[in-house]
Amino acid sequence: MAKDTRIDEIYRTVSSLPPGELAAFLAVAENGGFRAAARTLDQSASALSHSVAGLERRLKVKLFHRSTRNVSLTESGRRFAARLVPAISEIGQAVEELGDMNAAPTSLLRINSDANAAEQVLMPLLTSFLASHPDMRFEIVSDSGLVDIAEGGFDCGIRLRELVPDDMIAIPIGREQQHIVVGSPSYLENAPVLVQPSDVIHHRCVQLRMSSGAIYRWEFQRRGEAFSVDTVGNIVVDHSRLLLAAAVEGYGLAYVTKWMAMQSLTNGSLKQVLVDWTPPYPGLCLYYPRHRHISAGMRAFLDFLRAAR
Repeated sequence: MAKDTRIDEIYRTVSSLPPGELAAFLAVAENGGFRAAARTLDQSASALSHSVAGLERRLKVKLFHRSTRNVSLTESGRRFAARLVPAISEIGQAVEELGDMNAAPTSLLRINSDANAAEQVLMPLLTSFLASHPDMRFEIVSDSGLVDIAEGGFDCGIRLRELVPDDMIAIPIGREQQHIVVGSPSYLENAPVLVQPSDVIHHRCVQLRMSSGAIYRWEFQRRGEAFSVDTVGNIVVDHSRLLLAAAVEGYGLAYVTKWMAMQSLTNGSLKQVLVDWTPPYPGLCLYYPRHRHISAGMRAFLDFLRAAR
């Protein structure tokens, strides 16, 4: 009962505070004086002084130290301002979000994504979403390296779940992923024996150079054991579709996504090897900063993704 009484008392106190007095207090606190605050609010310094004095009377506490040359917050005023500023900010954001909810989603969304992820998962989702939200616009920036999406000015990113930073909100999109080792029938017919991952050292392999400059090491896993293997070869590329093209031409082995190789596997131009060593793994996620304001367009897109799951 005492708790309820205290809540009622706080509510009555806050409700009784004129918004103009709170605005005057914050303006003086932020500008360091009545004259500077008056210029900001386009009011007279005497009017602001009267408003702040009224607030002090209502709260029964002194908020500022005043002299002819200086105005500074008291300890009580400093604590009050520290509490009030984030609260006012939250109220402003709530009002802004209400406006966004009433507005039709027409904003531009910038998305950072690996090119293959964009082609495999993102583009089909975007075309479906735009059918019902024709006023939305999207800009897709393909980047094989990891970037700070907030610093880069992106609304969200697409990456494997294991690569999403912990401070981001992640929404799974698409199915599980799987990297596999493939080779053409003509290459495999006369190639060295290939029973386990360590055997790839005896094969010609199409190598992938990462954005960091390093050559990608092929990853394998079986029965809880995970490891990576170095490869050798005469062809180094910087895009995974070139890996596939070289393998189809019979150069050697390539390590690619099963999604990318599916057509070649179906028509017989490629065969999968080391099948037991390349199981599926968690797929792609769309991710975005946890504490960033979400526009109406972004909210509509997120709702669509969650429904599509």
